[in-house]
Amino acid sequence: MDPKMDSGMVSTFYSIDEAIESGFAPVPISSDSTVNVQSIIDIMDHLLACEATWHMGHSLAQTVFSCIYVLRPERTSSQALLHSYCRVIRATCRAVVSVVSDARTNEEEDLFTMTYGLPFSGEEDAKGLLLLNAVEETICRQLRACKATRRRMLEDAELEPLQSNPHLEESFCKSLLCRIRFRKHFLHALNCMRRPQGRGLELARKHIGYCISELDSVLDSAEFLRLDIVENGVNEIEESTTASGRSPIGFDPTLNKRLSAPTPPRAIKLLSWKKAIDYYVKLLHNLDQICAFSLEPDLEAVLEFVIKFQKSRPDLVARAHLQLH
Repeated sequence: MDPKMDSGMVSTFYSIDEAIESGFAPVPISSDSTVNVQSIIDIMDHLLACEATWHMGHSLAQTVFSCIYVLRPERTSSQALLHSYCRVIRATCRAVVSVVSDARTNEEEDLFTMTYGLPFSGEEDAKGLLLLNAVEETICRQLRACKATRRRMLEDAELEPLQSNPHLEESFCKSLLCRIRFRKHFLHALNCMRRPQGRGLELARKHIGYCISELDSVLDSAEFLRLDIVENGVNEIEESTTASGRSPIGFDPTLNKRLSAPTPPRAIKLLSWKKAIDYYVKLLHNLDQICAFSLEPDLEAVLEFVIKFQKSRPDLVARAHLQLH
């Protein structure tokens, strides 16, 4: 049999446990704190690309849940930043699956809502936002310490820096904060939009605005993150799934091939990091349009809005929210 026709025949590891035992997704990622922070940012960026690719209709098992850190978040409990981020990613995926399933705007054969028996309903994921808020506050203090006077630095002497190079500390803090804040506000926006009778729409618009602003900062961080990368060409960087151009640690799209409900056998091409950001900007603008639309318009206004909305060619997640609006 052609190996491409059997999802269980071609895989790097026989199981997730085997991958972990082989050191494929170490915790901590590196004993060098600077490398550790760089690697976590790469993981965040790659997860963004995975999530956007999933939204475009690909399998959750081959995208977001191709990350061992997301599959087994309990392993990262000693690493607050990575742990809380992965928890919030899982909670976001659950929120998106919920809205698309309820709206029923997807085709039955779409892979989008299939979870393949993945560990998708962890109770601990609900605490992810609280953990991420605490991490954000810590990094904010570290950023303030970078900019502080000598007196303030003495007051914050007990605050451990993110990494070992003081010249890079401020830029790393900013790079992390914009990614954390985008992730936090995006989940808040999704949750607010699901509140009954449109009670959360105004607040959702505020979170959407914050998301768009943070994505601009994420884009701006790319220049710093690529400083130590030897570029082989602009095209290679543009097609990368991370801002830095590096390959992320802890991802393998073949990890879930031996689940009871097999994942699709053929490999998929992920959206690039830049295209993923473009996708989210478009999605956020679509969601903002939905939130801004009056809940009690007349039929003519509804038809006019739907026609105008469809001209922007919204993707599945935006259409699902419109259906439930």
